[in-house]
Amino acid sequence: MRRWLREWWAYLDMALVITRREVRDSLRDWRIVVPIVVLTLFFPMLASATAQAAMNWLVKYGAPLIGTRVIPFLLMVVGFFPISFSLIIALETFVGERERHSLEPLLAMPLSDGQLYVGKVLAATAVPLMASYLGIGVYVLGLYFTIRFVPPAILLLQVFLLTTAEALVMVAGAVVVSSQTTSVRAANLLASFIIVPMALLVQGEAVIMFWARYDVLWWIVAVLLVANLILIRMGVRLFNREELLGREIDQLSLRRIGKRFLVFLLRSPEEALRPWLGGGALRVDLWRWYRRDIPALLVRHRLSLGIVTALMVISLVVGWFYATQYALPAQFFDFRNLPESGFADLEMPGFLPRLSPWSILFFNLRSLAAGALLAVFSFGVMAFLPLMSTMGVVGFLARQVALAGYDPWSFLAVFILPHGWLELPAVILFTAFALRLGASVIAPPEGLTLSDSLLLALADFIKVVLLVAIPMLVAAAFLEVYLTPWIVVQVFGGG
Repeated sequence: MRRWLREWWAYLDMALVITRREVRDSLRDWRIVVPIVVLTLFFPMLASATAQAAMNWLVKYGAPLIGTRVIPFLLMVVGFFPISFSLIIALETFVGERERHSLEPLLAMPLSDGQLYVGKVLAATAVPLMASYLGIGVYVLGLYFTIRFVPPAILLLQVFLLTTAEALVMVAGAVVVSSQTTSVRAANLLASFIIVPMALLVQGEAVIMFWARYDVLWWIVAVLLVANLILIRMGVRLFNREELLGREIDQLSLRRIGKRFLVFLLRSPEEALRPWLGGGALRVDLWRWYRRDIPALLVRHRLSLGIVTALMVISLVVGWFYATQYALPAQFFDFRNLPESGFADLEMPGFLPRLSPWSILFFNLRSLAAGALLAVFSFGVMAFLPLMSTMGVVGFLARQVALAGYDPWSFLAVFILPHGWLELPAVILFTAFALRLGASVIAPPEGLTLSDSLLLALADFIKVVLLVAIPMLVAAAFLEVYLTPWIVVQVFGGG
């Protein structure tokens, strides 16, 4: 343990060489220092005066509760404004050095790629984060001297943790962008993919604070910490000084993208990752896809399949336990008077599909496609939403059936199993490959660029979805309409 700590400290100490250099350069640049000082000192005092005026006005009209909710919101805003400069500093980390022709001496330093990356992240975070802490302190002092209000210690801790985590997320993402672009202009354009989600997050935090649901802020802190780990891992994995020096200009070649995508789609997984193993013309070979490619892809993505299956079981258990807190009336599960014709004549709620095979198929595909699209923008995390929500409902209903006096295993066997034996594996496949599609930018396979990794994951996703998942969903939809209701009536019907 002691040896590990010494090695870790030696690694960090070398990274701090870059951090100290960058911080000195930032503090010498008045274009960075002056805006930060203004936001650190002037804006907190303005926020304190605003809080005082708001409290006086709301007390006058008998609504002091609203004023007490405004104060924590302003506390969060005061901390967020200074760290917004960390994004600008981080975007300059590598691409700015390149345009100033100071990148070569920096990369020639006897540091590893990981140490360079970590040093740049810490340098871009240090000055804005210290300014944010100072601004929060000025605001809290202003509250004390104006309205004699001191925020609770737990709220201050939450705001400090949120501010730190948000700064690290913006910086880690911006450093990745800076290392993958060749001009400050391109980096600033790509920064919108960082600042827009962060602005939406701040709006969500504002709603939470106005509702005084401060316990939810701990979950946001946890999610941000996970995002930090993902982005830092992504940055360390993608950063390469030789590639950074050799990149001349950002180009978008649709022809090259299309050709690479066809290679990944039409060749076997081994040939796609190792071009020297394969060759010849690109052609569709369904026999090889089903006989070799699909089994190879399932083995390659066994970790994603295992994670999705585990989350499916967890969602089922969570729904089961939540059923006792939100019990439904027992007569809701009275199956004795089911119509012999099944469920074809029942009117379904607006958010559920009609009981026809194509309506159910479209409903399932729409939900899974939405999860796959969200996965691309969330590093695969949001791919789980359709599966987890569905299995949570299944677990919830199974427990409700048990509370109503029925056997939950019989419920699952009759209502779910007749079509679920095809639908659930298809959903697991769809979700697992959507997870890999979103996570492909975090850890590209050895020898592949970021774009090639994304194209490879997209090709694998399309191949498995079209050849396996969709045919299984089509068959499951027909079974769900024509077989499952008949079995339900035979088992539970008849009065």
